[in-house]
Amino acid sequence: MPILILSHDQVQAMLPMAECIEVMEKALVDLARGEVFQPLRTILRPSGAKGFLGLMPAYRAGDSPGFGLKEVCVFPGNPVIGLDTHLGAVLLHSPHTGELQAVINASAITVIRTAAVTAVATRVLARQDAAVLAIIGTGAQALGHLRSIPLVRNIRELRVAGRDRVRNERFVESSAQMMPHLPARICTSVEEAVSGADIIVTVTSSSEPVLKREWISPGAHINLVGSSVATAREADGATMAAGSLFVDRRESVENESGDYLFALREGAIDAGAVQAEIGEVLTGAASGRSDDREITIFKSLGLAIEDLAAAQFLYEKARQTKQGTWADF
Repeated sequence: MPILILSHDQVQAMLPMAECIEVMEKALVDLARGEVFQPLRTILRPSGAKGFLGLMPAYRAGDSPGFGLKEVCVFPGNPVIGLDTHLGAVLLHSPHTGELQAVINASAITVIRTAAVTAVATRVLARQDAAVLAIIGTGAQALGHLRSIPLVRNIRELRVAGRDRVRNERFVESSAQMMPHLPARICTSVEEAVSGADIIVTVTSSSEPVLKREWISPGAHINLVGSSVATAREADGATMAAGSLFVDRRESVENESGDYLFALREGAIDAGAVQAEIGEVLTGAASGRSDDREITIFKSLGLAIEDLAAAQFLYEKARQTKQGTWADF
């Protein structure tokens, strides 16, 4: 059986952000409706290794059945040598025979689908008049979110804060090329960037909080994206306590999110702090924002169903348009 092989650049070309946002919304709705079987990710973290290997399997039932597995190595030091932190592949299998259908670059899928999921959450949680976007971090995910958030809100000001001056400048240069009519400025601190911001996106590799409660304005929407492990967090406990917490999946956040687990251990939040999954808000099973002064928080961990949904979309698009590389296997 011929299998599809898609490179990083091919994924970027075939998975436009606007289309991915709709694909991710459908995937989160399917999850909320119980049409997804997805265990917690498995992490292989050998002593002394520079990174770790994550395995994320999922099965999707309903009208889009399929098996998928993302295997990805996470090496936090990679950006220093010009590589993404997440490198691996998404494997797609036939729901009918189990045959391998596709091997797709996981780095590209991860960046696009993560930013698309954040956009879905922002679309249902941020104030309708939200216009000032603060992005904390300047890596691949920062650029992904710069593409996604303006698709769901009318962003009129961009603020950027990162630890490296050169990377801050490069990010703003990229922003000017992508969105020449969007004013962007480099902030000297995270506090300067987020004070008065309507939408905040944290996409850092920090293990310690970069957000403090006293910097957050009433009515802000926060997307916590950077930390995907239990030992790191981007928001302090007071911030977690001040906001209404929405997640991609309860089980994942309660087992894998440092933002949640640190706040829980500190007594800043209770075990029932998660208000709803985004899929539940989308289906109407739960409410989202209650008023314009409420602080809303979306904690993103990234789910295997998101990778599976993206792979299914790419596979069907490649079949219909005869794109990609096809090889006997």
